[in-house]
Amino acid sequence: MTYSVTPAARDDLYNKVPEVTACFWAIKIMATTVGETGADYLIFKLGLGLPTTSILMALALAVVLFIQMRADRYMPWIYWLAVTMISIVGTLITDSLTDTYGVALQLSTVIFIAALIATFVIWYRREHTLSIHSIDNPVREACYWLAVLFTFALGTAAGDLLAGQLGLGYLASALLFGAAILVVVGMWRTNIIGAVTAFWLAYILTRPLGASLGDLLSQPVANGGLGLGTTATSLVFLAAILGLVVYMTMAGPAETLSADR
Repeated sequence: MTYSVTPAARDDLYNKVPEVTACFWAIKIMATTVGETGADYLIFKLGLGLPTTSILMALALAVVLFIQMRADRYMPWIYWLAVTMISIVGTLITDSLTDTYGVALQLSTVIFIAALIATFVIWYRREHTLSIHSIDNPVREACYWLAVLFTFALGTAAGDLLAGQLGLGYLASALLFGAAILVVVGMWRTNIIGAVTAFWLAYILTRPLGASLGDLLSQPVANGGLGLGTTATSLVFLAAILGLVVYMTMAGPAETLSADR
């Protein structure tokens, strides 16, 4: 007996990115939060300092991405480990530019916007798609992870700019970015923007949203936070990420909330 595989089934089999479900966004936001609190934990609680932490995390990310790129399909544990690691590294890149090299957050924001746009332009001109449902070859995957890195670095710069330098505060920043995400969803639902554009806009905005939530939970009350600390916040969110990844793995494919096929 001969079995045939439909194009859609083949795409699902070899695509390296999970379906965009509610669990996807929940894990993404929590990974973003861990990126913020985890970086602070390593730098300050463990006393590694910013330069050492940056080098160690960059090396760890390189190993994780090597394993991810070598896989022939989506593997939940390695994919979400890569997202969490790249969240930490993206945070460290922005922090290094600001704290070590004195680059203003306004300039960092502009630089990362330009870098992200350039990545999208190169990706689209070469592959003719920016859909995450088509991450099925090394070039597309490399462009995808580079774009993800820039979204995290950009989100860190923009979030720190609003919450810190402009004095908006952690809670107000979280509410602002949350409202912006709802606007993006509304524009997608009413067909003002396409699903691919909506996805990447939401992906960018969830970074400062998660970072603001992380700072709100972990920072001392005197600094506008709830004082839970980076250790407790990081452990709670890491446990939640692990639980959701296990759930997604056991549940199997789910109905996507995206429409960019």
